[in-house]
Amino acid sequence: MLNYIVWDANPVIIDSFVTVRWYGLMFAIGFWIGFNIVARMFRHEGAPERWMGILLIWVGIGTVVGARLGHVFFYAWDYYSQHPWKILATWEGGLASHGGAIGVIIAVILFSIFTTKRNPLWTFDRLVPAIALVGALIRIGNLMNSEIFGHATDLPWGFMFVRSPEWHAMYEGVACHPTQIYEALCYLALFGLLMWMYWKKNAEARPGLIFGTFLVGIFLPRFLIEFIKNDQEAFEATMTLNMGQCLSIPFVLLGVGLIIYAMTHPKQKLSFPDRFADEKKK
Repeated sequence: MLNYIVWDANPVIIDSFVTVRWYGLMFAIGFWIGFNIVARMFRHEGAPERWMGILLIWVGIGTVVGARLGHVFFYAWDYYSQHPWKILATWEGGLASHGGAIGVIIAVILFSIFTTKRNPLWTFDRLVPAIALVGALIRIGNLMNSEIFGHATDLPWGFMFVRSPEWHAMYEGVACHPTQIYEALCYLALFGLLMWMYWKKNAEARPGLIFGTFLVGIFLPRFLIEFIKNDQEAFEATMTLNMGQCLSIPFVLLGVGLIIYAMTHPKQKLSFPDRFADEKKK
């Protein structure tokens, strides 16, 4: 009996006059579902409906620009400092989730300053459950691309990524940890926890609690899983902790700080009209 799984998934769903890839589809599905989740929360709390479109633009730009610049500065500055015009060549690949997180944080702060006029924690607490779901779906997209996998393993759920040139070069004939699945499961569990906190425990009444739980729940598993994940860049081979782990630590500490802050301050009294503020009463 084989104690490994041969992973031979085609990353392309449709390849004709239009090319549709699993990664892009997972990203789009995540954004669509996430948009509806946040819209339901905004409606529940009587926020203006127009905020949704504005927030989507801010978060979309923040995610793409932040993820790209994160890859450029954190992982490949030696190359891009010599070829700065290549920074715009996003179709060649190269996005970093930590950079995307920084981009979203900046985007939400700007959204709060110019649109809501509220504490950014109000938006973060209602946005991050959707981001956890998007993160899980993106990792499924990574799985379909046979990328970002882990070290060799003899566990029965080890994967042979036969479509990956990296796997053939490093692990030919040996199964590896499907770290994409590990992360996806962690993020799905976090998504469920955050939704439970909001809808069942009214955790949004403690500003920063949901956001802090999200930061710990995303970046602590990421930190731990990195121990069995292959380095993304060659320079990481000489590091005790790789770049992904170094970048995760500040987010975990920020999350712990937010949780402590939220739990040591009194609850807010919130109303729930369950309709957008700019809707007319019927």
